[in-house]
Amino acid sequence: MTDTRYLVHGVFWDGPPASTPADDAGGPVLRLQSPEGDFRELSLRAGSRLGFKVVEPGRFCLGHVQVQSAGSRRHILCGSAAPALRGKQCERCFVLDESRLMHDFHRGGRVTPGLRDYLMQEHWLYVATFAGGATKVGTASGPRKWNRLAEQGAAVARYVARAEDGRVVRVLEDLVTAGVGLTQQVRSAAKAEALLRPLLAGAVDEANSRAAGDVRALLARTAVDGFQAVEEQWLRPAHADALYGSASRHAYPHALDQGRHGFSIAALGGANALARLDGTDAEFVVNLSQLAARTVVLGEYASEVPAVQEALF
Repeated sequence: MTDTRYLVHGVFWDGPPASTPADDAGGPVLRLQSPEGDFRELSLRAGSRLGFKVVEPGRFCLGHVQVQSAGSRRHILCGSAAPALRGKQCERCFVLDESRLMHDFHRGGRVTPGLRDYLMQEHWLYVATFAGGATKVGTASGPRKWNRLAEQGAAVARYVARAEDGRVVRVLEDLVTAGVGLTQQVRSAAKAEALLRPLLAGAVDEANSRAAGDVRALLARTAVDGFQAVEEQWLRPAHADALYGSASRHAYPHALDQGRHGFSIAALGGANALARLDGTDAEFVVNLSQLAARTVVLGEYASEVPAVQEALF
């Protein structure tokens, strides 16, 4: 047990470029900020155990980002450890966060020199499909080509275009939303709910292939310059495979905004874990994104098993 209070920054995936097998390299971690401001990462690979107690009500600011160049960014901690009022940030850090400016760059929005350098590198346009069949269009920078989709929690994804810079790829993204009707966001709660009854792998792949084909057909007709259409499938990490299988699973029965929790990780996709609780053979889907910006202490805690287990089946 420890009494150190950590601020949870969320689930992050380290991994290889998409041209190499993703099975054994990299992996998911839960990133924690200590009271001194340094970071600790807990492995969320299959077989690891996660135990914690939520010790403060509400969420607290995670700070903001300064983009210094294409390959360098600096995370600035919140100077006042303020409550989070805008998502996972206080009002001041939200205003100072440079990463939010990238979403208006292709419409002539103002950006800093460092962010401009980041946006002028190669970017990729992808089509991602999740466990329930929901499909979105999205973008990733060259260095984050694989990681972006791992952190999104895609069941299947295909790259459909390689753009010369971040402006072009966002023009294409808006074009796809308008012309094909693909959303640019799928809520984390919807991703977790879909994992309770995931579609068969063939159905998810078919939905993704069909949407990617529609996007490529649209891109073939566009007058936008500065990109090349591609046909390349994303390599899903093996850490996630069991989460998208057909084995029975249930919604995690406890809210992550309070209380004590502890379980073993059977699989992890995006920020969703397939977890095993002590004292039952049942498996549960835990949406770890709900922990972001909350304060926890780590320890040998265990989640309470539902009193009437028969209700799960």
